[in-house]
Amino acid sequence: MPPVVPPPPSRPPTSGLPVLPPAVTDVTDETDVTNKTDEPDVTVDADNKPAPKAGEPPQTLFKIGFVVAGLVFLGLLTWWLATLIASGNEQAANQPPAPAVSESTSPSAQPTRGQLPQDGVSALDYQRGDCFENFDPEATESRVVACTTGHSAQLVAVYRFPESDSYPGIAALREKGREICQDAGLTDAVANYVLMQRNSYPSDTSWEQGDRRVDCYVTADKGNIIMESLIP
Repeated sequence: MPPVVPPPPSRPPTSGLPVLPPAVTDVTDETDVTNKTDEPDVTVDADNKPAPKAGEPPQTLFKIGFVVAGLVFLGLLTWWLATLIASGNEQAANQPPAPAVSESTSPSAQPTRGQLPQDGVSALDYQRGDCFENFDPEATESRVVACTTGHSAQLVAVYRFPESDSYPGIAALREKGREICQDAGLTDAVANYVLMQRNSYPSDTSWEQGDRRVDCYVTADKGNIIMESLIP
């Protein structure tokens, strides 16, 4: 068996899979209930005012009690609001940093390269939405063309790991590639072609050189037969 040669540092390893076309309210019976309260007879004096009952405390005490109850309620409400705000600030302070950015949900599918075609574009400079003529997944550079012209592959999703991350290993990188391919959101145009899904990810050598990207390509089975973009 010939010796196994590791991939060039500037070109991630790849893997491929076939692409498939995109694909009792509970009722609670309520019964109206009328609350009735028996009211005692009230004696009205000559001025049409209710006469106080025997042993009834002076009206001033009721007013004082009402004011005290209101102050207690306001105090409790203020304490509750202060506690809620402090809790929200603590949660914001303890919130973990934002995850690595995936370019698969970019609002624009088309690359901003200027005039196309362009020859000799480095694999590490590919942009989401790029369409490639005569695409070779093992090449370190490719010819980028307009997606309305014949091409054999398109980069449909990109994920970048944080610079501070250590090398996760081939299995984790392969799984991330499959994940971003599933989330790429391809159009119904994929049904017009026989396509393969291909992932590209860093080797441990290229990772050490700063390569943190995982790519998802959609490639034709043969030739430059794709005549449109496969992502919205």
